[in-house]
Amino acid sequence: MDAKDILGLQKTSFPSAQEKKPRAPKEPQRKPDGVSREVYALTGGVGMAPLMPTIEASHLKRRPVVEKEKVAWQWLPFTSSARTDNLQLYHWVRVVNNVPPTGDYDFAKYNTKVDVLKYTDEEYEKYLTEPTWSREETDQLFELCQRFDLRFIVIADRFPTARSVEDLKSRYYSVTRALLIARARSFDEVAGNPLVKETFNAAHETERKRALSALFSQTKQQERKDAEVLAEAKHIMESRAANKNVEEAGAPTSLPNAAVPADGVSPLSNNLPSSAATHPAAAANTSIPDTLRMLKVYLRTHALDQMVQAVTASAGIRMIKRVDQTLQDLGVNLKPKVPTKAVCAEHLELRNEILTLLNIQKQLQNKEAEVLANRESSFTEAPTTPKRSNRDIDRPFVPDMAGFGGERAVKRDHKRKCCIPGALPGSFEYLHFDQSRFQ
Repeated sequence: MDAKDILGLQKTSFPSAQEKKPRAPKEPQRKPDGVSREVYALTGGVGMAPLMPTIEASHLKRRPVVEKEKVAWQWLPFTSSARTDNLQLYHWVRVVNNVPPTGDYDFAKYNTKVDVLKYTDEEYEKYLTEPTWSREETDQLFELCQRFDLRFIVIADRFPTARSVEDLKSRYYSVTRALLIARARSFDEVAGNPLVKETFNAAHETERKRALSALFSQTKQQERKDAEVLAEAKHIMESRAANKNVEEAGAPTSLPNAAVPADGVSPLSNNLPSSAATHPAAAANTSIPDTLRMLKVYLRTHALDQMVQAVTASAGIRMIKRVDQTLQDLGVNLKPKVPTKAVCAEHLELRNEILTLLNIQKQLQNKEAEVLANRESSFTEAPTTPKRSNRDIDRPFVPDMAGFGGERAVKRDHKRKCCIPGALPGSFEYLHFDQSRFQ
């Protein structure tokens, strides 16, 4: 029983929920060309207005079809301009589309030769004669130089007589240089040529090879000793650079709190050691290293510079420049022209004395400024004190003879301070006058 039976209503038949109306089959939609699968899935196949106009692929220009190259390797003969014997050789060559490569051999460009000058009999007799070299030896030398491209080690091995490599080089370059200068219209025309600009020095070349041979033949102990010397030199340079930086920072050299002696002697003499004050060269010798002090001859090397730096190590850069300027004013060279031991000792002593003199002058200036500042600060100005310009004037002393008789004392007694009754001190009515005028 349901509600319709209670109400007496007629029952109507309704289709069951399971019965569904048949739907028309959907036509399968094909994804258009040019739209990615993700975009087509997001739009649900309905489609949406494109952000940019789409172009069909059929409207575009087709790419040209490029034929692939047919590459093959073939065993072919070749010729080289570097050879003069017409020797036929073969090698593998990359052939593209059955077209073999043409032209000269690729490595023929590396066949460079030295342009060795040739001389005539007249030129040899006029410019190239040498007592230690004969004409036959010179001809053989130039022939071997042309054949072996100035490989002088090979040339020395092939040379018929016993000549060193340096002798062969010296003879070849001297002959070439003489020919270039003789054939030029002026010397300026060949002045920039390396063979003319730089002459070959056989002695220097021999010494260079000897030094290299000695270096290569060193033992491990000698190499270790050289490394220690270099490390010590590096340490010395770093310490000097650190001292120079400290000096450039401006270390004070004056002594402002030192007392000024009554006898007028500079206060610097109290601060200097007795040995340095009596003989400045003694202080200089104490600062010079033992290795430099043992030298008997001072050449124009780092030795004199090191001694000057040792003497002026305690001074600043400005003071060193003042010493150099003083030497120039006196007409003394900064470096002696004849740096013997005696000359260098005198030069160092002069530098030390100039440095001492400049320090004394600086101390004197500081003390004078200190005394002047103390004199000005100790004097206090009072309201009734006359101005400094009036105090500094030296007035002549005039004795007052009348004062001894009592006349000026009487007049001084008549001077009284008087004021108008009711006036305050410091006001306009408070007056000072001399009562003797009204008597």
